[in-house]
Amino acid sequence: MSRAVVAIVGRPNVGKSSLFNKLCGRRLAIVDDTPGVTRDRIYGDCEWLGRKFMLVDTGGIEPYSNDVILSSMREQAQIAIDSADAIIFVTDIKTGPVATDSEVASMLLKSGKPVILCVNKLDSVGDVPPEFYEFYNLGIGDPIAVSAVHGHGTGDLLDAVIAHLPDEAGDDEDDEITKVAIIGKPNVGKSSLINAICGENRVIVSDIAGTTRDATDTPVTNKHGKFILIDTAGLRRKSKVDERLERFSVLRAVMAVERANVCVIVIDATEGFTEQDSKIAGIAHEQGKACIIAVNKWDLVEKDGKTMDEYRKKLMTDFAFMSYAPIIFISAKTGQRIDRLFSLIKYVDNQNSLRISTGKLNDVLADAQARVQPPTDKGKRLKIFYITQASTRPPTFVCFVNNKELFHYSYQRYLENQIRSVFGLEGTPTRFVIREREKDKK
Repeated sequence: MSRAVVAIVGRPNVGKSSLFNKLCGRRLAIVDDTPGVTRDRIYGDCEWLGRKFMLVDTGGIEPYSNDVILSSMREQAQIAIDSADAIIFVTDIKTGPVATDSEVASMLLKSGKPVILCVNKLDSVGDVPPEFYEFYNLGIGDPIAVSAVHGHGTGDLLDAVIAHLPDEAGDDEDDEITKVAIIGKPNVGKSSLINAICGENRVIVSDIAGTTRDATDTPVTNKHGKFILIDTAGLRRKSKVDERLERFSVLRAVMAVERANVCVIVIDATEGFTEQDSKIAGIAHEQGKACIIAVNKWDLVEKDGKTMDEYRKKLMTDFAFMSYAPIIFISAKTGQRIDRLFSLIKYVDNQNSLRISTGKLNDVLADAQARVQPPTDKGKRLKIFYITQASTRPPTFVCFVNNKELFHYSYQRYLENQIRSVFGLEGTPTRFVIREREKDKK
């Protein structure tokens, strides 16, 4: 049985994201006093009294706004409501029930889902103020007093949530899930790619740069397995990052890369490689993540029989620092090679977690040293006694040598290429740790 889903909804600036972070126990959603900060659905795992469920944070609902972004936020909230098993309706004690709250309440009642009314910002302890009882007029039921900042009342709120969740059919643990971060510059089609994969408007798509601010999680299950797709805000040049919220978004994108198994680096086929693409790819490379370079909008490129090969060769030069990353040409608009992308994600994830026995590694080492002698300096020759793999994600190898200074980077690169030629390791960076073996004391 899939995990139950609980959606947090309400009008802007009532503290939905603060409550979401408090219930999840970590900062997953951006919190700011600016209305409209949370735009897409944000997913997080939550547990209470041994019951695990998925919590969904949504953007503020403005029922009658004609603004493009606010209208999209309303659609996102409606999708979250439709997919939820229970709904937490958040209101604000400081403003009292307003007309927008009544409209949202009407929307929730029409959904037929269990709704828990949460009155937020009751930050002081003691008896609730008289205006608290005005929220009964919304017709949702008994309100629960909560302080998202201090955590007061969250236990009562979670008790009410658990009481409304469907019974679990059994302890059905999820299979191993591959987490995939979709990263790239603004407007290269990251959100469109996720929507194409899901077959629905899961994240907001707009030509306005910076539409996606949070890193949003989208669960996907298909014939290749179970995945969580993390749509990140486009990373801009620092000179372009003017808003405080944009800085939060860059931080969220970096954190998304940290918790991902695989990073799909999306570039725009019509623009080609840019310096910013290199910097974004460098974040994933430095963190040792399995990587795929996805060239999106391939349907917009005029092609002949040699276009793809020429484009691939140029990208291999541009991304020379991560030559291990496979390149795939896709179109989020037409769905071209989307299925192939999933099989590639699964493949590079397996490569990133590959473990090689010490015996096999040293067979490759002996063969490599026989082909190309280790370097020498001032009459001293490098001796590599043996090599072993210390860890995975990324594959990390420890070389024991007689002198670290003799182990030049060029020979290390040669050994890496020899290991890759035998064991593959496509799509994953590798790490080498060089250690000097302690000299025997006479």
